Amino acid sequence: MAVATEASSSRRLVLDCAARLFRRDGYAAVSLRDIATESGMKAGSLYHHFESKDVIVVEILNTGVQRVHEAVERAIAALPANASTAQAITAAIQAHLRALHESGDYTSANIRIFGQVPHAIRAGHIAVRRSYEALWAELLGRGVKSGQLRADVNVTSLRAFLLGAMNNTLEWLEPRRGVVTRVANDLATVILDGASVTRVPLAIARKA
Repeated sequence: MAVATEASSSRRLVLDCAARLFRRDGYAAVSLRDIATESGMKAGSLYHHFESKDVIVVEILNTGVQRVHEAVERAIAALPANASTAQAITAAIQAHLRALHESGDYTSANIRIFGQVPHAIRAGHIAVRRSYEALWAELLGRGVKSGQLRADVNVTSLRAFLLGAMNNTLEWLEPRRGVVTRVANDLATVILDGASVTRVPLAIARKA
């Protein structure tokens, strides 16, 4: 049992160090030797825990998305039973941004290197990413079905826009106290007002 615990601890150390390096330097610039050095071990020792650099990358990508996914699910589950879809969307945006900025290197590394990794690595990670995207598709689709969002809203486009906007905050937002929540609320307002049933469609507005 002690050996298994030690191995698990060493494995987590490697992942933590690798996530930090990938977040800082990107995918191509980080080698197994770099990860070993950062972890305080010899390069050959990494193979006791991981078959290759790509295996490490897939696990980091998966962990980054899973942490955000779980945070959003918890936030939605904590709402009262009579909460509106608009409230659920707002809570989900808040949870996504908090997890993104407060869960450390894994979430940031995921955003930074996903576009850099080879197709084979993306394929090994895509199921986790699709699962999280499905949560948002269901949530936004529920808003359309309930009439809280306009019927002509393209849920796929709205989901992609929203996730992109939230993830891009890593490039410009400094998470000082209260700032993440304020930005989340601002983004929720933009999304909900832009897709609300009370908004005049752009084509009609132009004719007026």
